[in-house]
Amino acid sequence: MAGVNRAMRVAVAVPLALSGLVGCGSGDAPRVPQPTPGSAAAPAPSASAAPAPAGEPGAQARAVVRTFTDAQLAGQVLMPYAYGDAADRVDRTAAAGNQRIAGVDTPAAMVTKFGLGGLILVAFTPDDPTGATNPATNVDDPKQVRALTDGLQRAAGGLPGGAPLLIGTDQEYGVVTRVRTGVTLLPSAMAFGAAGKPRLTEGAWRAAGEELAAMGINLDFAPVADTLGPQGSSVIGSRSFGADPRANAAQVEAAVRGIQGAGVAAALKHFPGHGHTTGDSHDDLPVVAQSRAKWAAEDRPPFAAGIAAGAGVVMSGHLDVTGLDKGVAATFSRKIMTDVLRGELKFTGVAVTDAMNMPPAMRWPAGEAAVRALNAGNDLLLMPPDLAGARDGILAGLKDGSLKRERLVEAVTRILTLKFRTAAKTRPELSGLGSGPHVRAVGDAAAAAVTLLRGRCSGPLVSGPVTVTASGGRDAARIALVKALQAAGVKVQAAGGTVVHLVGYGDRQTDLSPDAAITVIMDTPQLLAGARSPTLLATYSSSPLSLTALATVLAGKATAPGRSPVAVAGLPRSACVK
Repeated sequence: MAGVNRAMRVAVAVPLALSGLVGCGSGDAPRVPQPTPGSAAAPAPSASAAPAPAGEPGAQARAVVRTFTDAQLAGQVLMPYAYGDAADRVDRTAAAGNQRIAGVDTPAAMVTKFGLGGLILVAFTPDDPTGATNPATNVDDPKQVRALTDGLQRAAGGLPGGAPLLIGTDQEYGVVTRVRTGVTLLPSAMAFGAAGKPRLTEGAWRAAGEELAAMGINLDFAPVADTLGPQGSSVIGSRSFGADPRANAAQVEAAVRGIQGAGVAAALKHFPGHGHTTGDSHDDLPVVAQSRAKWAAEDRPPFAAGIAAGAGVVMSGHLDVTGLDKGVAATFSRKIMTDVLRGELKFTGVAVTDAMNMPPAMRWPAGEAAVRALNAGNDLLLMPPDLAGARDGILAGLKDGSLKRERLVEAVTRILTLKFRTAAKTRPELSGLGSGPHVRAVGDAAAAAVTLLRGRCSGPLVSGPVTVTASGGRDAARIALVKALQAAGVKVQAAGGTVVHLVGYGDRQTDLSPDAAITVIMDTPQLLAGARSPTLLATYSSSPLSLTALATVLAGKATAPGRSPVAVAGLPRSACVK
């Protein structure tokens, strides 16, 4: 999904201490000096807006749309990011950022001024793969997020039509995780693929959906429905469930049922499939050299399964899929976003673009890009780089006929239908976050994912004292594993004994330890093809529950039941499971 400029990231909330990623390459961002204390408040929204009509969500949406002016329609298809960790009071740095993109000081003022359809919450950490196009950070912990979303919804409640705001975020888990503290962290999608148990996937994602709903987030830009090709994808990697289209389809279907069962809309991404290219759409337009037949066999099934499961949203990818519309980014291709997505896959929900501030979408001015994306069949424009420019371009398109009003009405009707549907669910309380049932549901999935690719299949994998080492920047994972091993009764010391070495996202052959008796990969397992350790394990994730599951396997209290969902040169999918 949408990215952020790591080199421009601005600290407007409590700094994040945990590692994670979101769609591009890794790389740390320079620290930005703390601003001088100060704040800017938003004007109060109008109290004269009519309440939303009651009834079935689609009927509600159609009734509201009939009352909208062109400008109000244009605002509903915009979903920007904003600076600041509160809706109506931000520091000077955040206010300056909001002024640059919207000409206002606060997120609430942005909602009010443009009559926005939605807002995306963002937070980025040094190894986030999607962190190339958005410098804002406004997510810290669940209590702060809940206060922020409540404030945003108050602003939306003052708008004509009374429709709630779509509030989304990229909570894929694994390397792309926005809220990292105070929640039950799921392992990566690839861990679920390794576990191969859709029942566990649905239960874990149901827990995740309940926690997102409690924070006031009603749209999750997940799951990733991309199928990995033989060479994988450096930007997707463990964000994908794996390389088997049929297995991925079952996993995507289960994740959608889980998320949406909790009242949060799921978004399949990145349509029509980002797994067969090593290019990164945060840098340029990747080419997916798939014939139409190979696309239908390998990329289509997970998207079709997610749509059949009722996914509310599909995200378009900035991808040149040669077998579908050669030379045209899918986001701007009517053949892909209308003929294939709507016509062939029968999708009737909301189509959202990937970030419009990514290079493939920046070929045109914001207004022209907005009209092109809408005409292709997208309904919601994510992270336009210039809000006024996007809105004014839409209005100009209506005036000169390059954008038909009925196309805009269609888009807004879909958006409002989704918003009224999610609003019908009762929001859980924050007290449920990290609850016992949630931890058990996620822990069962993490335990089922642990994979032994080389070594002994039964009994303890360590004897005597253990030293845990990790490649650079993974100290949090190292400490978590040390604590989990100690809880499992394993003696851990500072040096000597059996060396367990952890590697993760972005690591290379040079990050492998020649002294390690056991090497554990916490991301895509292909790196293990070059490891000389006699014992090789994969967790596909550095989440606390994944490391707890690893510790029980190392201590001999559990076996490793997982099977790698991607091929690793010279190694079996599992040394123990056929």
